[in-house]
Amino acid sequence: MRNHTVITEFILLGISDNSEHQVAIFTFLFITCVLSVTGHLTIIILTLTNCRLKNPTYYCLWNFSLEITFTSVSIPRFLGVIITRVKTISYNNCLAELFFFISMGVSEFFLLTAMSYDRYVAICKPLHYTTIMNKRICALLIFSSWSGGFLTVFLPLMLILWLDFCASNVTDHFYCDYFPILQLSRSDIWLLEIGFHFAFVTLLFTLALVILSYMCIISTILRIPSASQRKKAFSTCSAHMIVISVSYGSCIFMYVKPSAKERTSLTKGAAFLNTSIVPILNSFIYTLRNQQVKQAFKNLVRKVVFSRNK
Repeated sequence: MRNHTVITEFILLGISDNSEHQVAIFTFLFITCVLSVTGHLTIIILTLTNCRLKNPTYYCLWNFSLEITFTSVSIPRFLGVIITRVKTISYNNCLAELFFFISMGVSEFFLLTAMSYDRYVAICKPLHYTTIMNKRICALLIFSSWSGGFLTVFLPLMLILWLDFCASNVTDHFYCDYFPILQLSRSDIWLLEIGFHFAFVTLLFTLALVILSYMCIISTILRIPSASQRKKAFSTCSAHMIVISVSYGSCIFMYVKPSAKERTSLTKGAAFLNTSIVPILNSFIYTLRNQQVKQAFKNLVRKVVFSRNK
């Protein structure tokens, strides 16, 4: 840390000081956190233990289910804040939370892009699927996704370390987010905002790749002569398309404003829903809309029940 950095902790005001609201928020977040962790862990266990879920599609899916860490970065700590009423977080812990939150979030979009490419190859080039989506390519896509998330946030975080936070350490948020932290600095933040614009361009670039993939997929499906085969092809992509809409839609809504000085309580509410509801939707959409995952889950339940009866 720089020697002239005066503050050693931040004060996060949270969502509401009303005691009744606090109880409702805690109950809601606790339930959503448990459901999210359960849903993602279920997918990870199924894809790692079921031999029918060993192809590249499900290899990408269990990596995407590591989104569980996205929820775990901020929600458990905030639940602790509601219980203890201690709203402070150390400078280092705040930056660590910021790093993991953004890194995991960006990696999620790269993984969605990789999964879109997987669906494109499976539907548009089915005869070459095993050749194109081999283990090496699949591992490269996964590694690139996690590396992209790390590299996107690393440089802006290094720049944040050089900011001067002498003015105030109180932020109107419930976790350490990018723009609320920048609002507290007396330093010139234009370079950091450029860094954020780059991250946003990366988000839009991955979205463009996803849209391009699905344009090719839909065009190929519409050329299938059999109505039943078209329906089956659409059903294999429906879960992924819903998750894409939810994930990109919520993120763009949160960060569509270009300046750190324009953050509002509306963004805080969107962040609240994005960290609690969206991970649940993603996990249960894949579980409920994917027939192979559903069948693997039923088989696992039967296996557990029968083993206990014995």
